[in-house]
Amino acid sequence: MKSAEPFSETDVLVIGSGLAGCAASYAAAQMGLQVILLSINKDSNLSSSYQAQGGIIYRNPQDTYKDFLDDFQRTGADLVNEKMVKTVYENGPRLIDEILINDLKVPFDRTETGEIALTREGSHIRERIAFVKDYTGRAILERFYDRLKQVSNIEILPNTTCVDLITLAHHSLDSLHIYEPSTCAGAYVYFQDSDETHPILAKMTILASGGLGRLYLHTSNPHHARGDGYAMAYRAGARLMNMEYIQFHPTTLFSTDDERFLISEAVRGEGGILRNKYGEDFMPLYHPLGSLAPRDIVARSIMQEISRTGTPFVYLDITHKSTTWLKQRFPQIYEKCLAVKVDMATEGIPVVPAAHYECGGVAVDGLGNTTIRRLKAVGEVACTGLHGANRLASSSLLECLVFGTLTGRDCLERIRQDEIIMPAVALWKEETEPLDPDLFQQDRLTIKHTMWNYVGIVRTARKLERAGGILWRLQRDVEKFYAHSQLNDETIGLRNAATTSMLILHAARLNKTSRGCHYRID
Repeated sequence: MKSAEPFSETDVLVIGSGLAGCAASYAAAQMGLQVILLSINKDSNLSSSYQAQGGIIYRNPQDTYKDFLDDFQRTGADLVNEKMVKTVYENGPRLIDEILINDLKVPFDRTETGEIALTREGSHIRERIAFVKDYTGRAILERFYDRLKQVSNIEILPNTTCVDLITLAHHSLDSLHIYEPSTCAGAYVYFQDSDETHPILAKMTILASGGLGRLYLHTSNPHHARGDGYAMAYRAGARLMNMEYIQFHPTTLFSTDDERFLISEAVRGEGGILRNKYGEDFMPLYHPLGSLAPRDIVARSIMQEISRTGTPFVYLDITHKSTTWLKQRFPQIYEKCLAVKVDMATEGIPVVPAAHYECGGVAVDGLGNTTIRRLKAVGEVACTGLHGANRLASSSLLECLVFGTLTGRDCLERIRQDEIIMPAVALWKEETEPLDPDLFQQDRLTIKHTMWNYVGIVRTARKLERAGGILWRLQRDVEKFYAHSQLNDETIGLRNAATTSMLILHAARLNKTSRGCHYRID
């Protein structure tokens, strides 16, 4: 990896090193473009993509497009963009073969005859999901990241945090650029190791910054999933949509702290049954698919059972499988459960829902284009409409691979077609006021508790109104705090968390109809 120059220019700047960012970087580089890839961590091992357990939707020989679309549309509460479903249906298996299997040699589980093994997850009518044990994301990301390091026209900058997108109207030193169409020209980037902030100009900028689960008290997401990309896009003037549709994963390992280890939906796909404290299989009471119902329904049903029975969790029972089979199929989950003294071969796993996935985001077309010229978005931060009001299991890695690749490849055409203005911009102004850790910690906890209690799995007008009063004042205070404090990754994250929380709240208050993940009981 090369060290960053104080002031850099590139063809393509990719913000985020999960699967979407990796796929976009790789595709753009293969088109001959110079790429800078920003990773907020040292490596890619703290992204949501890396932590994905279940798998990636592949192909079943019995599948038809109608079957595929029906599963997406039913799960997404009939709000799914059919054009995007067709895109992943037509391109997904081909790109999995081309990139993941043939190029990267991802070691997908195989059948005895050597075919890709397939499993089923919630709301799928048949087996169509390829997997690597219970650490599919890790297996893909490790291979992808190693490959990117070998590509000469990709420069990876680790430990970098994007502060704000650079736009002609907001940052160009040429005042006449306010008359240009809304255009992105790169980003201001904070280098954590040197404690410096520098602009990086780019002909194309791709947001691949991931999700926002860390805005909630309980989440399956990694530390940096705090809504950075949504907030930056909003400040730049991009259109966002469907922000109210926050998916809560039904099954995370119950614990007494705010960490929630994901128990893959594949456990239910392999026959795991949700039971209450009395041992009753309760999901058939709520949905004909039982424990394989769509995630939003399962999450709400679990919360109802928790309330009805007076216990803080329910059990996920897969004791009909042998110890040997469980160790082979779910080695990571088996070891994690043993670490908390739960033997999933002989007893139910205590599970609860947790914030997992943002189904909305920065509005894009099928090539990742936003409403701002030269700004694209891919992965969880983007909203293609593929997920509608609730995401279908194991569709996120597929979305990252397909739209990341198509978006990266399209950069060359966009650069050829568009008039590229690379503006002169001011250097970053450093503030000197020391960060107050007590203020930071209190604000962070306020956001988490407010979002969990008032903008969570079940919503009402009164809850949302209460959240509005709390979050509006907090965002105002955080902006003042941010304006004068020394810059670091946590300060940047707090500012973005406050802004993104308000974006979710605003969307939830406007939408008075229950649909998918947005469930109102009033």
